Amino acid sequence: MKLVVQVKLLPTPGQASALEATLRACNRASTYASQVAFAKDLKDRNGLQKEVYADLKATFGLSAQPVVRAVKKVVDAYVALKAGLRAGNLGPSTSKRYRRAISTPVVFRPEAAQPFDDRCLSWQYDARTVSIWTVDGRMKGVRFTCSPDQLKTLVTYRKGESDLVQRGGKWYLIATCNIPDPEVYNPVDWIGVDRGVKNLATTSDGTNYQGRGLGRYRRWQAGKRAELQQKKTRSATRRLAHRAEKERRHATHVNHRISKEIVSVAQRTGRGIAVEELDGIRERVRLRREQRGTLSAWPFHQLGQHLAYKAKKAGVPFLEVDARHTSQRCPRCGHTERANRSDRDHFRCRRCGLAGPADVVAGVNVRNRARSAWVLVTAPAPSP
Repeated sequence: MKLVVQVKLLPTPGQASALEATLRACNRASTYASQVAFAKDLKDRNGLQKEVYADLKATFGLSAQPVVRAVKKVVDAYVALKAGLRAGNLGPSTSKRYRRAISTPVVFRPEAAQPFDDRCLSWQYDARTVSIWTVDGRMKGVRFTCSPDQLKTLVTYRKGESDLVQRGGKWYLIATCNIPDPEVYNPVDWIGVDRGVKNLATTSDGTNYQGRGLGRYRRWQAGKRAELQQKKTRSATRRLAHRAEKERRHATHVNHRISKEIVSVAQRTGRGIAVEELDGIRERVRLRREQRGTLSAWPFHQLGQHLAYKAKKAGVPFLEVDARHTSQRCPRCGHTERANRSDRDHFRCRRCGLAGPADVVAGVNVRNRARSAWVLVTAPAPSP
């Protein structure tokens, strides 16, 4: 499996200035190459490189290998754009976003991330420094810091490109590591996880991770955003961007904490993890106006992603099961009816009388479906 490790660079003021000049030069070069690719319909790497190689070296001050990286960055951007259009991420072909995307070349922000391969960037793990190409020449001895676990992962598994990123005035390197997949054990049972808004996650064991704190934090942030939006100044716009990033990091931290604890319990008890398949939930459900913002901004998908990759890294079995009627079905008698869930928090079966917290019942139904699904997955193929 691929895992990214983010380390923080600690450049001197002179080194930071050289890194910033390099990042801006690379992105100007990539934007120029993108304009040529769009105008001449050159979306293959060899054809585009042949067309712009000399210009990028002469005009933007890039050496040979950074030119190759800039061209690949452009080609990858158009591949990603094509995939996004095909998947409908920019709406139907009649939408403004779709038409704008196909009618203009891709543009790279001055501070957009820049990939470096091992010819442009080398790591000195013992000294905790890197040597990196810049427009001012090769710059050695740029210090970095990371945790002992991150350093061990870098030393053992780092392979391929590393991205240079500037974020909030700070510098980072994001390295790709190819970690071998651990063997997935045969689970003795499953932990069903029900995801929601009021309760971010509820397991079939009855463990409840409430979303009250995150919801309160996001409402407070929404109030601050409203105040800043009324000012309509450049300073307010910068602070809005800072607050949005801070809110995103907070939600990510909460999801990391929840998923780490669930995976740890599953690994310790020899069980697997099952979640509802929530693809398309925002298109399926009908909401009141005041609920739309909450649901569209809630990190359902991210929590599922964190559970999936942490489970894979730990060798814990992971399944997504059908989400239909998990909150309306009785796990004891199987009776399914909307009236079984009289309100958001409570479940009571109209047939057998089973009662309990609605989210726990949903988690139990997810667990039961995972049991059945795993039997089908591991069943031997019929002999011909």
